[in-house]
Amino acid sequence: MILDNRGLEPPQPMMRTLAALETLPDHEVLTIINDRRPMFLYEQLEELGYNQRTEQQDDGSFKIEIFR
Repeated sequence: MILDNRGLEPPQPMMRTLAALETLPDHEVLTIINDRRPMFLYEQLEELGYNQRTEQQDDGSFKIEIFR
């Protein structure tokens, strides 16, 4: 599942991401694309028991893979 959050103002990207995680099946990966590094999201993911991998893209956006 890919969620493109580019062009959205905070806190919309984080809200959309957390809502998508509620329906994410076990062992699936949610990939989000954000305009900026989601610093506040990392805290939430840790509390919810998720891991993440973040890669900055050539265009300056960030691709974050979220999984358990």
